[in-house]
Amino acid sequence: MPTTDPPANLPLAGVKVLELGVWVAGPATGMLLADWGAEVIKLESPEGDPVRGMANPGMGRDLNPPFEMDNRGKRSIVLNLTNPDGRAAAERLLAWADVFVTNLRLGALRRLRMDAETVRAAHPRLIYGRITGYGPRGDDADRASFDAAAFWSRAGFMSAMTEAGSDPPMPRGGVGDHSTGLGAAGAIAAALYQRERTGQGSLVDVSLYRAGIYIMGWDLSMQIRTGRVAPQTGRGAAPNPILNPYEAGDGRWFYLMNLTADRHWHGFCEAIEHLQLEHDPRFGNLRARRQNASELIAILDPIFLTRGRAEWGARFDAHDVWWAAVQSVPEVTEDAQATAANAWVTVPGRDGAPLRMPAGPADFDGANSAVTRVSPEHGEHTEQVLLELGYDWEEIGRLREGGALT
Repeated sequence: MPTTDPPANLPLAGVKVLELGVWVAGPATGMLLADWGAEVIKLESPEGDPVRGMANPGMGRDLNPPFEMDNRGKRSIVLNLTNPDGRAAAERLLAWADVFVTNLRLGALRRLRMDAETVRAAHPRLIYGRITGYGPRGDDADRASFDAAAFWSRAGFMSAMTEAGSDPPMPRGGVGDHSTGLGAAGAIAAALYQRERTGQGSLVDVSLYRAGIYIMGWDLSMQIRTGRVAPQTGRGAAPNPILNPYEAGDGRWFYLMNLTADRHWHGFCEAIEHLQLEHDPRFGNLRARRQNASELIAILDPIFLTRGRAEWGARFDAHDVWWAAVQSVPEVTEDAQATAANAWVTVPGRDGAPLRMPAGPADFDGANSAVTRVSPEHGEHTEQVLLELGYDWEEIGRLREGGALT
């Protein structure tokens, strides 16, 4: 399939990245770096990234949107790193690269001699981006982890989102990984800037657990400072009833987001055409509404069932009441504002048809991506990359015969 080089007008144009990543957090980091203009080579084992074979019920093995998204814009090379010649080829890749990104477990990296100590000793200008589950130190440094474990479960998300007496919610796939990948990509970019000033590479550590703790920072800071955290009460007892979700008459939900509630209370009462609530002593100010929250929510629920969401939205907008639609995933994919916000990237598919997928969260002078390649087939670019590294066809043949390639 023909490809083009990444555009030269993005901030990481010219930066060379070697990714030894599996599952999500490592590949998501590489994806963002590729989006931002870097040339990314995905180094895979003979078995390949496990996400390549991830089951997608009803879609078949040839359709794998998660892998397509997190590995777009890259080239793939397959090397057997347990083979001396395969490891020697990896050494040439490390010498080529500005950045090395990996989320393999620490023990596996040591066995492959791709650990930070070994690699950085040989390549002091390299930015070594290390993504772990729980961090590189401590008893759990090499514990197996996915984002459902380190990010959702252990960092407090699942507990904080669970109402008393209810089962914990099931996490959505990739959320913690993508958050961690975003942090890792930003930290790597900062390390590249530091290298421009000092000439020295650095070790960048990001973990799913640390990312989860940071994103849960408000709750955790409250616990540290006050010894308590507000419980997850559920919408029926929300302390600010106009900062709360409601169901409209057409079955669609919306979220009222009036954090400075007294400012919006008059307009809200006008919007719902129940001005008697404005001066009702039970609800006249934020403190009173907090004390009588369940009672007010019980009044509002049947009111909101009298109109559809779009009609309520128009009334809220007319009276400066702040709100947002609670959109389903299909609704988001068709939202005109998402398109206006540059939230999608179009990648050329293998059959020539364009593939639409979510963009990264950043634009640079109006451009959101340097993506010019669909996600690579396993080892699709092995020979091409080896030729670029200085191997000739005879040497590549010997590597294959010796088990360094598959």
